[in-house]
Amino acid sequence: MLKKIEDYFQKHSTYNAFVHIFVGAGIGVLVTYPLIGPHPLRWGFALLAVGILGHLYPLLGKK
Repeated sequence: MLKKIEDYFQKHSTYNAFVHIFVGAGIGVLVTYPLIGPHPLRWGFALLAVGILGHLYPLLGKK
């Protein structure tokens, strides 16, 4: 399972970058939530959800 995700990320480096940017931004929003403004938890969890779904796509997507 993990090998399939790693292989997909190696072949699609731009997709890999975007997924990890979303995860990093989500963690950053949750850590620095007073600086974000209105609804920081919504934004943080939404960005994390996009990142997690981005990790699941290589498992569920067809070739």
